[in-house]
Amino acid sequence: MACRLADSRFLSMGPHQNPIRSQRIGTHYSSGICYLKWGSLPQKGIKRQRVLTRRNWTTVAKAVAIPVAPSSPDSAEYRKQLSESYGFKQIGEPLPDNVTLKHVIDTLPKKVFEIDDGKAWKSVLISATSYAFGLYMISKAPWYLLPLAWAWTGTAVTGFFVIGHDCAHKSFSRNKLVEDIVGTLAFLPLIYPYEPWRFKHDRHHAKTNMLIEDTAWQPIAKEEFDSSPLFRQAIMYGYGPFRPWMSIAHWLLVHFNLKTFRPSEVKRVKISLACVFAFMGIGWPLIVFKTGILGWVKFWLMPFLGYHFWMSTFTMVHHTAPHIPFKSVDEWNAAQAQLNGTVHCDYPQWIETLCHDINVHIPHHISPRIPSYNLRAAHKSLQENWGKYLNEATWNWRLMKTILTVCHVYDKEQNYVAFDQLAPGESHPIKFLKKVMPDYA
Repeated sequence: MACRLADSRFLSMGPHQNPIRSQRIGTHYSSGICYLKWGSLPQKGIKRQRVLTRRNWTTVAKAVAIPVAPSSPDSAEYRKQLSESYGFKQIGEPLPDNVTLKHVIDTLPKKVFEIDDGKAWKSVLISATSYAFGLYMISKAPWYLLPLAWAWTGTAVTGFFVIGHDCAHKSFSRNKLVEDIVGTLAFLPLIYPYEPWRFKHDRHHAKTNMLIEDTAWQPIAKEEFDSSPLFRQAIMYGYGPFRPWMSIAHWLLVHFNLKTFRPSEVKRVKISLACVFAFMGIGWPLIVFKTGILGWVKFWLMPFLGYHFWMSTFTMVHHTAPHIPFKSVDEWNAAQAQLNGTVHCDYPQWIETLCHDINVHIPHHISPRIPSYNLRAAHKSLQENWGKYLNEATWNWRLMKTILTVCHVYDKEQNYVAFDQLAPGESHPIKFLKKVMPDYA
């Protein structure tokens, strides 16, 4: 038999501990499950427990145990505890197996799929003017205000990515040629080849949170983690303190290797690569000629790093939490992956505006054909019809701390095992994050 302590100090309520697992105490009762009611403990017992050994403490526990119903992992109370522990506003109920993606799509209003040219080009205007303003701030700001100018400009150029993202999903214009041209141009300041990214990103949508197949990111396999001490150290930094910039590695490794594309894709991939290399060959020397190497760092590299901070952070938050599983192809369910496996996260309004609501992400995964300016209306519909199944958060430190210190190595039963559980003696980057990152939700 097992007893559970119903006191907050015996519930792991933060990412620095194992997520919401009650401490169990063995007893000699024959069967059943009970909770310890902390308030019912006599005052003497409370004082004594501080110095008692585990054996003696169990004796105290036996004296006050009372039978109650077990806490179900699927219960509303349990999900509320998980939400508080992980930094979420809501953790959704598991979606029933018989619900299909078509069932969800059919509940959305038809108007959210409509392309509005005026709104589409307004988003281009917002990104172009905010990016130009950012470059102006960089040119005029004293050194101590440059970080603010870089933060603004990096966020503004992320808006270009979102515009190209809509073009890739055929939700920017009814004219495919216009989408290809705008998408290619929007990606150039980021040195992103449009077609390679589009091909890989389509697979992310088709196989969201599918083991091995999802192209956005994957948890580390235990075999990989154990394969080499050097790899283990590198990945602890990559999935730990450097994770907000890991999209740089993804950018380099995934989009420039022709061998990773299907033969039917290679021609378009080569055209995109040629555009990117032309931009680098003309744009970078021009920046250096006008402003010098330090000018290249100021005007291009630092906003580029700011963009990748958001690219990595958005991708992490969209699909990563201790309760969101990656599944093998034979267990994977499209509706569960897109509705239950995607996170809606609210950011400060200036970020939402400059990034064109890309973090209203659940409806985007229900149907990528929804334009970015219609995502909020689509999300409202999902809340009305499927609200209890949604994962929702407001960006906070606890949310980031949970992802960076818990969501590491794949485990079929627990979803993730943290690096410091598998290799506590080597996990200095993770211990550092647990120590220095705030735990505010």
